[in-house]
Amino acid sequence: MAEKAQTYHVFETAGGYCGIAWNDIGITRFQLPTKSAEATERNVLRRVPGGEPGAPTPAISEVITAIRRYFDGETIDFSGVALDLDGQDEFFRQIYQALRRVGWGHTTTYGSLAKELGAGPQAARDVGQAMARNPVPLIIPCHRVVAAGGKVGGFSAPGGATSKVRMLELEGVHVGAPEAAQQSLLL
Repeated sequence: MAEKAQTYHVFETAGGYCGIAWNDIGITRFQLPTKSAEATERNVLRRVPGGEPGAPTPAISEVITAIRRYFDGETIDFSGVALDLDGQDEFFRQIYQALRRVGWGHTTTYGSLAKELGAGPQAARDVGQAMARNPVPLIIPCHRVVAAGGKVGGFSAPGGATSKVRMLELEGVHVGAPEAAQQSLLL
């Protein structure tokens, strides 16, 4: 099967520079904010080798506008955004589908997502792996997955758990500050 051509675009939000990549099916990658357009572009190209910069289609422009509004603090629902998750593990796709139903201002736990999918508590680690490999954070809202007891848990995006806390705070969800090892100065 031939590799689908991907286009990407870097854009500024109130949270920093984001990047988005897409093909004819939907969004393939999203890069959470970094402090510079150059760093965002490098991160996108690492995940979308061979991607070409380009002007967003009307549908992608709508998503970019929604992302900007999200980082301005508006309530945004990304659950209807078209994605192309080709190449993702089937169980991860099921996790992502379930997570897309967790709405703005709500959280779930790794264990709860595993249970919702009919998997035992040991699958919570699989949920964590799916979050770490999420190709479109924010659109698939991995920041809304917290550890048991309401602890922040990890976050592999730029800014680490500090970014996760900031995104949750934008949604009116207050969790404790991340442990020192999870903090970052990026955002």
